[in-house]
Amino acid sequence: MSEIKRVLIVGGTHGNELIGVYTNRRFEQNPDLIRRPHLEVLTLFGNPQAIAANTRYIDEDLNRCFAAPIAEPSTHLNYEMQRVAAIRNEFGPSGRTPVDFIIDQHGTTSNAGLMLILDQLDAFTLNLAAYLSTLQPEIKVYSSTNSGRKQDSLRSIAPYRIGIEVGPVAHGTLHAELFQNNQALIYAILDYLEQYNCDNGTVHQSALTLYQYVGKVDYPKDETGAVLAMIHPHLQFKDYQPLNPGDPMLLTFDGETIAYQGDSTVYPVFINEAAYYEKGIAMCLTQKQHIHLDAPLP
Repeated sequence: MSEIKRVLIVGGTHGNELIGVYTNRRFEQNPDLIRRPHLEVLTLFGNPQAIAANTRYIDEDLNRCFAAPIAEPSTHLNYEMQRVAAIRNEFGPSGRTPVDFIIDQHGTTSNAGLMLILDQLDAFTLNLAAYLSTLQPEIKVYSSTNSGRKQDSLRSIAPYRIGIEVGPVAHGTLHAELFQNNQALIYAILDYLEQYNCDNGTVHQSALTLYQYVGKVDYPKDETGAVLAMIHPHLQFKDYQPLNPGDPMLLTFDGETIAYQGDSTVYPVFINEAAYYEKGIAMCLTQKQHIHLDAPLP
């Protein structure tokens, strides 16, 4: 694998996830914070109009749009599709300033803590995630490889990428500790990439715990689309904790418990994420895996 020459740090892919927005503002005001001798590091505000309006998006979710084959911005397109074309034409593989690696910052109302999102499980990305986990053992690593996010997210335009998800934090607000933790993760990623370039790929870790996406659960709804149940109190804020067959999962407004009916233990994440109500997702289900990284980097 060749050097990682150009890195793009994205904030505001969702306009009301302010930790990434204000992190990028700080980096633009203090570029020495992200300057590394063997990397070109750029920043991007993904959805400027949504940031100005303090809302997730204007017309549709920008982070679900990049599978569309949009080549050029056009007034006939909605705002997010215009952003897709502009971002792809600037930073995509055939763009004016193609990037090798994207760091995409997000915030969630779920109890994510510090979460890394991996859209691909190549040796380079796995070793990076394992390295970051050794620095901050509380980090959880979530693999979205089976969820389709590899194709439609903003970060999908780069050959290598990682998402940072921090929470719980209410949309449209800041959280000082998570803000600091988010920055520390970005510095560690840049340092790792810098070391990788200097050492020609000798950075290597031994093991990694991974939460692999296997499916999602929606809230039960009536014929009008109104939800009929809530996350059960025993499950609320229990991201990454085991959910066994028969365990309480949802609670109706009449107080009836709806149990998890799966065949095996799963580990829910993004439990009760506010932005996922419109997507029909009460939680994502994962399998917990322990991966041994005994192969050298490519």
